[in-house]
Amino acid sequence: MDFDLVKDTLTLLEEFNLTNKSSNYPSTIDGFKSWIFDQESTKHTVHIQDFHWDGKENGRSAESVISTLLVHLNRYAKTYSKSAISDSDFSTQEDFIYLINLKSFGAMSKTDLIKKNIHDKPVGNLIINRLLKHGWIEQNNSDFDKRIKLVQITKKGIQSLEKQMYKIRKATKIVSGNLTQSEKTELIRILNKLENFHHPIYSKNIDSKDLIETVYRDFSFENN
Repeated sequence: MDFDLVKDTLTLLEEFNLTNKSSNYPSTIDGFKSWIFDQESTKHTVHIQDFHWDGKENGRSAESVISTLLVHLNRYAKTYSKSAISDSDFSTQEDFIYLINLKSFGAMSKTDLIKKNIHDKPVGNLIINRLLKHGWIEQNNSDFDKRIKLVQITKKGIQSLEKQMYKIRKATKIVSGNLTQSEKTELIRILNKLENFHHPIYSKNIDSKDLIETVYRDFSFENN
């Protein structure tokens, strides 16, 4: 056995534990591997002081730029989605996204479907009711709990979805723009990292008035 390798690994684990006090990575082997990957990736990225963005000279933060760009990209994506369904009975991109989820994951409760799409309950119920009205989904009592209504995609819903999938796929390709395959893979990794950070917070249903202060406290952003 190469004891120098074991010693180096233990040193890395100790560094991981010390720098991961804010729990940015799960305390698992996968979290440890992600941390190592990020450490190595940082060595090959442009240093923040060498990279320019609009407003930087006036004190605009990297966090502000990230938030703005994510909002912009969401709006761009919606314009392409709107074009993809312009000649269909779909009202919004949420209509076909709900159907795609039901086709991919099978029947689920209304609550689970709404949560999967990160919507508030009133908004989600409006979408579900619209899909029911079109006959694209149906609801039935759960075999395990009669109080729960399960929704599933119908044959008509599958047909309507497949009719538009060619345009929908073209829209998703446009959204990724001129990124190379390696850049797409890296972007997926980064976005998944953000997803894994935010989704557990979202799932706690913290009251809006307490949300920011709770997250700031629990993740020690004051020290970042």
